[in-house]
Amino acid sequence: MVSVSLAAAELGELGTLSKLPPEPGLRGAVTFLTRLVRGRGFLDEYVLPLLREAEEADEWYVARSCEGEEGSYSLQVFVWPPQTRTQIHDHSSWRAYCCVVGSVLEVRYERLDDGSRLDYARLKKVWRLSWSPEDGASTVLPGDGGIHRVGNPGAETAISVHLYGPRLGEVDGHDHDPSRDHVCDRVDA
Repeated sequence: MVSVSLAAAELGELGTLSKLPPEPGLRGAVTFLTRLVRGRGFLDEYVLPLLREAEEADEWYVARSCEGEEGSYSLQVFVWPPQTRTQIHDHSSWRAYCCVVGSVLEVRYERLDDGSRLDYARLKKVWRLSWSPEDGASTVLPGDGGIHRVGNPGAETAISVHLYGPRLGEVDGHDHDPSRDHVCDRVDA
């Protein structure tokens, strides 16, 4: 994985965003991310070269990243070869992403149970949206309100840029298996 180099002002802005409460941090993240992905320099240096690299990939992967000190934020460039997707999951941090090449499909879920059983989660699909470069940013807050799956059901490679805020605990989030009404902690991203 290649590290993303940002200007000192951009790094400072990310550091400031990571210290805000989740809602204002997320609003600032959308503004930052939208500005970043509209810049030709970022696209030319970190995104477009991935199209050739992605021809060899069978699974989605994180190709570029920039990590803040002590997990204060994480900027990641995801490559989505055709017909790839994540499992259903949530995050212990706020998250915003923009699709910058192609399109990705996001499916959002809501939890129907009360969360009282440690490894049990009953989910209901609530919406599906396709995200393309002109569609802006998708956002989620930490926890059950952000249960989702992202993938590329298309025939062409897609690339998205994600910005995560600081984790609210040691757990990175949860992975969900609705076929078994099962949920488990995800410690490492």
